[in-house]
Amino acid sequence: MKIWVDADACPVVIKEILFKAADRAKITTTLVANHHVRIPPSSFIKFMQVSSGFDIADDEIVKRVAENDLVITSDIALADEVITKKGRALSPRGELYTKENIKSRLNIRDFMDTMRSSGVQTGGPSALSQTDRQNFANHLDRIITQYKQAKE
Repeated sequence: MKIWVDADACPVVIKEILFKAADRAKITTTLVANHHVRIPPSSFIKFMQVSSGFDIADDEIVKRVAENDLVITSDIALADEVITKKGRALSPRGELYTKENIKSRLNIRDFMDTMRSSGVQTGGPSALSQTDRQNFANHLDRIITQYKQAKE
């Protein structure tokens, strides 16, 4: 298992949780972004800079993700592609995207896009809460534990 991070919009606090987990579990974690992202020195943490453009980082992640890899993203369309390739997708808020819930999440996203394009002010997402951080850390820990147990 490898961890791929859609790093352009990933909150710093989530990256810090990922850095600690990568070193502790010895899992290669690659941050993909179209701008430079600072990473700590570690043989398990890598950074891949891609060119600027719409969905360039997402496309690179989809190209490289393999079955059972984990992708950290808040992008529902990217999560859907990852699940199609038999990977796992986890949002920075700790929501695990699955084949059972991804289509409804896509429908909600499309509905909100339609609302915004018709002029309705929908507002952005709320700030990342302590509960969100805890949910993310808990899900990440469970996924890593399942991976390690399956490997044994």
